[in-house]
Amino acid sequence: MAKDYLFEIGTEEIPAHVVPRSVKQLADRTRKFLKENGLKFKDIKTFSTPRRLTILVEDLAEKQDDIDEVKKGPAKKIAQDADGNWTKAAQGFARGQGMTTDDIYFEELKGTEYAYVHVQKEGKKASDILLGMSDIIKAMTFPTKMRWDSNDFEFVRPIHWLVSLFGSDVIPVKILDITAGRKTQGHRFLGDSVVLANADDYEDALKDQYVIANAEERKDMIVNQMNELVKKNHWQIKPDRDLLEEVTYLVEYPTVFAGSFDEKYLNIPDEVLITSMKDNQRYFEVYDENGKLINHFIAVRNGNKDYLDNIISGNEKVLVARLDDAQFFYDEDRKYPLSHFVDRLKNVSFHDKIGSMAEKMQRVRMIGDYLVKRWDLPENVVTDFDRASELYKFDLVTQMVGEFAELQGVMGMHYARLAGEDEEVSVAIKEHYMPATAEGPLPETTVGSLLSVADKIDTIITFFGAGMIPTSSNDPYALRRYAYGIVRILLNEKWSLPFNEVLPEIINMLGGVTPAKLPKGDSEQEIADFIRDRVKQYLQKNKFKYDIVDAVLASSQQDPSQILAAANVLQLHHDDEEFKPVVESLTRINNILKKAKFNGKVDVDESLFVDNSETELYAGVQNLQNIESLADLYQGFVHLQPVIDQYFEANMIMDKDENVKNNRLAQLYAVSELADRLGDLSKLVIK
Repeated sequence: MAKDYLFEIGTEEIPAHVVPRSVKQLADRTRKFLKENGLKFKDIKTFSTPRRLTILVEDLAEKQDDIDEVKKGPAKKIAQDADGNWTKAAQGFARGQGMTTDDIYFEELKGTEYAYVHVQKEGKKASDILLGMSDIIKAMTFPTKMRWDSNDFEFVRPIHWLVSLFGSDVIPVKILDITAGRKTQGHRFLGDSVVLANADDYEDALKDQYVIANAEERKDMIVNQMNELVKKNHWQIKPDRDLLEEVTYLVEYPTVFAGSFDEKYLNIPDEVLITSMKDNQRYFEVYDENGKLINHFIAVRNGNKDYLDNIISGNEKVLVARLDDAQFFYDEDRKYPLSHFVDRLKNVSFHDKIGSMAEKMQRVRMIGDYLVKRWDLPENVVTDFDRASELYKFDLVTQMVGEFAELQGVMGMHYARLAGEDEEVSVAIKEHYMPATAEGPLPETTVGSLLSVADKIDTIITFFGAGMIPTSSNDPYALRRYAYGIVRILLNEKWSLPFNEVLPEIINMLGGVTPAKLPKGDSEQEIADFIRDRVKQYLQKNKFKYDIVDAVLASSQQDPSQILAAANVLQLHHDDEEFKPVVESLTRINNILKKAKFNGKVDVDESLFVDNSETELYAGVQNLQNIESLADLYQGFVHLQPVIDQYFEANMIMDKDENVKNNRLAQLYAVSELADRLGDLSKLVIK
C-alpha cells in the first residue's frame, strides 16, 4: 500500500531569491534518495514560503520490493581450489550478496558448472529509510549559510521546526535538538500552530492559518488582485516577472493594495521614480491608459485586509521620504554645468592598479577614434562620439547616482539632454553600459555602440595589463561579460575587427598616454583568444551545430564577423548533396600538407606544370583569390571540387623531382589557405 509523505523544514525568513531553488534542491535530493533506496513513488510536489521548504511525495511505497532471485557467480573451477576449499572469489561473491559460502550451490550451464546463491530478502520499511531525510538536510547547499546556538551545523536560516508525516504516522527525523513531528506553524502574525492528522491535510490546514503554501497559487492571487485594481482604476502596469517572482516569495498570504504620491514628483525622470518604487520598495509602478507614468503604485502586503489603510499610509510615507531625497539630489545636480562633474573625474579612481576615470576616458576616445577610421564611419558619428567620450562618465560624481548607483548612464543621459547636448550624444552616455547582462539589450545608436565597444576594449586591455585576468572559476570584474558584449555589438553592427591585428596597434597607440600597465608580448594574443572564446559562446547560444563551431574556431580567423559568416555558410550547406565531397576534397589537401610538413614558403611556378589539371587548378584558385564573400567562396569550392579530384587523379603529389613536388604542394597550400577562411573542415562531421 502507498501513502503520501510530507516533509517540511520550518525556518526563519529565507531571502526571497533563495526560496525557489532551495525547495527544488530539496525535491531533487529526495527524489534521488528514494530511487537509490528502491522506494517507489508517483511524484513529488513542492510547497514554499519565506518560512518553509516543503515536499509532498505522492503514493510512496510502504516498503522496498522483496528480493527473491538467483544470483550467478564464478565458475566452480574458480570458486574452489583442487582440494575443494572455497577461494577468495567465492567468498567475495557470497559476501556481496549478503550471504556465506554455505549458501552456494552449483549448477551446470552450457557444459560448465557455476556457483549460485538463492537470495531472499525482505524489503526495508519506508519508515526506517525515511529517517535518512536528516542527511538530505545536512547535504543542502546555499549561497550563504548561518550557524546558530553553539553547534557547527549550517543552513540557509535557523531551523525552528520539522514536520515528517508518512500518511498519519510521524517519522521522527532529527536535526540537532529538533525532532520532526506533526505540528506546523501558521502565519507569523495572523495564524496559530496547527497539528496535522495526515500528510494530505497540509495545504488546507495552512490556508486556515493564513498561509498559502503553494507558490503558484500565491502568484495567481497577486496577479488576479492586481488586475482587479488596474481594471477598476483604468490603469496599466508593465509585466515584470522578476519582481512578481520576488514578492511571491516575500509573503505567505498576499493582499494587493494601491498607494499614491504627490504629482510634483513626476518632474523627476521616470527611471528615478521607478527605481525608488521597484528596486527599493518592491512596488509596481503604474501607468495611465496612454502609457504615461502616474503618481500611483501597487504593492503586496504579507497579510489580510485588516488595517489596510494604515498599511497604505505607512508605505506612502516611506516612498515619499525617498522621493524627497531624489528631488533634492536632482535639483542640486542641475545647478552645475557638465564640465564641473567632468573635472572631478580626475580624482575618481577607475581602479587603483590602473588609474583615474579621466584617464580611462582619454584612452577610450583614442580607441574610438582608431575604430572610426577603421570602419570609415560618417563625420556626424565622429563628431558625436568625440563629444560623448569627453562626458560619458560624468554622472558617476552626481548626487543622484551617488544615491542610486543603478542609474549610472541613465542620469547622464537626462542631465546631458537638460544641458542641451545632441540627442545622439545624450543617448550614447546611457548606451555605453549596454549590454548590461549577457543577453541584455544592445545599444540602438551607432555612437552608443561605438562608445560601448571602445569602453569595453579599454577595460579588458587594462585589466589584463594589470594582471587581473579571469580564471576558470573567478571573474570578479565581469570581463567575460564585457567581451561577450563586444562580440554581440560587432556582429549586430556588422563591424569587422580582427583582434590579432587590432590589439597590438591599439596597445601600441595607448602606450605613451597612460600610466596604466598595458599587456605585452603573448598577452596580446591571450586577449584575442579570450574574446574569441566569447564568439564560441555566441555560436553555441545561437544553436550552431557543435562540429561547425569547432571548425570555424579552429581557423586562423580572428574577426568575429568573419567567424560568424563562416558558421552561417557551413550551417546553411551542411545537408547539401555537394557538402560531403567538397569537405572531403579540402580535408584531403590539409592531410597531405600536414604529412609533408609543408610551410607554404614556395611560390607556384607555372613552368613546372606537367598535366593540364595543374593549369586548371591554378586558374580556379586564382579566380577564388579575389572573392570576399564567404558564401561565394563556398560556391567557388563547389565548382572547384571536381577539378581538385581530377588533379589528384592525374598527378603524384610527392613526385621524385623535388621542384615538381614542392610546386604541387604549393598549389595545394594555396587552396588550403582559402579553405581556412571557412575553418578547419576536418572537424566537420559528414555522413
